[in-house]
Amino acid sequence: MKQHRTDCRSLLTLAVLAACSSLHAQVPLTMQATVDVGLGAVSGDSAERALFGQYNGLRTRKSTGLLGGEFSQRHVEAGTSIQLSAVDLLGPTREVRLGWKKQGDWKVSAQYSEAVRDEPLAASNGADLRITRTRLGVDYAKTLGQQLQLEVKLASENRKGARLFGIGYTCPSSLTPTCRGSTGSETGSAVLMLAEPIDARHSQIEARLSFGGERLNASVGYHGSFYSNAYGSLQPNVPSSLNNALGTPLPLSAGLQSILNQPVALPPDNQAHQLDVAGTYAFTPSTRLNFMLAYARALQHQDFAAAGFTGAPAGSANLGGRIDTTLAQVSLSARPLPQLSLLAKLRFEERDDKTPLAPYNLEGTTLTTNRLLPSTKWRAQLQANYPLTSDLRGSLGADFEAIDRGAYTATSALAGVSALRQKTNETGARAELRRRMNENFSGAIVLASSRRTGSNWLRDNSGVGVTEVPDANAPAAGLANAIFLPTLADRQRDTVKLLADWQPSDELALQLSAQTGQDRFNTPSDYGLRKSGTEQFGLDASYAWSERWRVNVNVNYGHQTLRQARPAGVTLDYDNLSSSVGLGLVGKPMAKVEFGINLSYVDDRSAYIQLTDSGTHPADAALLGATGGLPKIVFRQAVWTLFGRYEIDKRSELRLDLVHQLSYWSDWTWAYNGVPFSFSDGTTISQKPRQNVTFIGVRYLYRWL
Repeated sequence: MKQHRTDCRSLLTLAVLAACSSLHAQVPLTMQATVDVGLGAVSGDSAERALFGQYNGLRTRKSTGLLGGEFSQRHVEAGTSIQLSAVDLLGPTREVRLGWKKQGDWKVSAQYSEAVRDEPLAASNGADLRITRTRLGVDYAKTLGQQLQLEVKLASENRKGARLFGIGYTCPSSLTPTCRGSTGSETGSAVLMLAEPIDARHSQIEARLSFGGERLNASVGYHGSFYSNAYGSLQPNVPSSLNNALGTPLPLSAGLQSILNQPVALPPDNQAHQLDVAGTYAFTPSTRLNFMLAYARALQHQDFAAAGFTGAPAGSANLGGRIDTTLAQVSLSARPLPQLSLLAKLRFEERDDKTPLAPYNLEGTTLTTNRLLPSTKWRAQLQANYPLTSDLRGSLGADFEAIDRGAYTATSALAGVSALRQKTNETGARAELRRRMNENFSGAIVLASSRRTGSNWLRDNSGVGVTEVPDANAPAAGLANAIFLPTLADRQRDTVKLLADWQPSDELALQLSAQTGQDRFNTPSDYGLRKSGTEQFGLDASYAWSERWRVNVNVNYGHQTLRQARPAGVTLDYDNLSSSVGLGLVGKPMAKVEFGINLSYVDDRSAYIQLTDSGTHPADAALLGATGGLPKIVFRQAVWTLFGRYEIDKRSELRLDLVHQLSYWSDWTWAYNGVPFSFSDGTTISQKPRQNVTFIGVRYLYRWL
């Protein structure tokens, strides 16, 4: 490695001139640097590149410059070093990182990055559905003594652009008696595409003072989060005439236009603060205690009028949202016997919703308030590991979780579901056996089971508040056709997992995993989610037949099912099959030539199985019989990736990257039989179902050694 003086004349060292100036230029320094420059181009139009260019900016342009590099410099006598890296400087996903430190004393770093997301769905009204992110972060660490260290991290991210969004309404409604349903001369329902404007900033600060002792390691920290949105609401401007379901333009029914023109709330300004104390204490070399105590406060005080809203309750200029959270957790690991290890964990979390109550909603002729969402959670876990023989190791575990959601706010109304639960408890057990068959093969089996139950259901009062139902299965309870949340229902969960690791030789290695699981749900209703299941299989293999050639293969398969019934309609089951295959080859046929090729294929299919029942409306049954139900949603993608590298000399090389991607996406949500989905104002949303894209990039790299 050669020695260089700091003249800061190269392309990359110019970027760190300010940092270099603080060092003594006359002292020899150890320096390394690389720079790579090139050009990339992609085929097809913007519709062809919708999926390929979703996150790299290549949907809106066909070529891009390639520029990046690294720089490092070390001052041996002073113990300081500086590092700089840059990626994609000429593209929309550029990233620059700078680090400067003095060993054992201080460290400072800065990061700047950009990211982009182009919506793969295209709107016929020309809306530019693109989101750009710009992030800047600075980290600082300082050693204050042999046992104290201070760390401070600052980060801020700006998001700008627009994303797919919309509103809709169907008349009539008890809240809007002047709003009538659709007729031959009026439209009584509408779905409108409105691009959500985005101009928001999220800033975070984290500070931590750490202490390291012989037995005790502890830290005190603060974390702050600040979110601000330049747009408080979306203001629609709906015309007096829209298309009905058949695409015929008709005047809106009375009251519908004013409803659709109401402002729509966007994410409001908010902030959160957290203080915590965390650490570990070693009683003995084999007995260790971990602990954490934290207190957080989240606030939301966005002014209603400033956000574009009127008609707020008297005395409520803003929501005044406040949630205080207390968290405490402790874990103890010990080895009471030479062969036995134990782990015990306990976690407590209390969320206190202190948001003021105000009459924001109208249920019929009754004003109702917002609903408080407090909760108290306890979670305990115990695990024991013991080697049964020299080749067989066993593990047993048990866990318990209890959630109390607090008393229901009596002045609020329940909407969307038929019943809630205040408390749920879940207990589970886990067993694992891991065996080493020989030096080259080992396997494991994992069995897990858990059961969730809860307190009595809370049924809505068809107005304000709820009523506890001691026997929800009784006919008088009226819940046989109710809708229950799966997250609150009684549930039995069982899973089995198999693992195997086989390395028959130094050249060949294989890993196998298989898992199956099933959830069974039980509610007082005849409808809703009844059962769900998952199956997963994975195989990874790698083989190196020489020092210059190696190959890897991976195969994955997944199957997910949901069995459910829809009230007064059709039973609706969901089946998803997903499989993928990958093949990679890397070789070095000559001393200065290296190349690699990767092939991957993904096939994902979602099917919706519909069957009529006794409550199905005749018109729905006729429609199902005529159409056969919902079609499948299919996504298939094949990708070929090829790279080649030619070493010109020890300082420079050429690299070629070639990517070819074939995609197929059939989603009836946005198109069916070639007909795109149309909103009530005639705007359509579509995507080219078959996309064929090729990307080629050439780079030249040079090193300063």
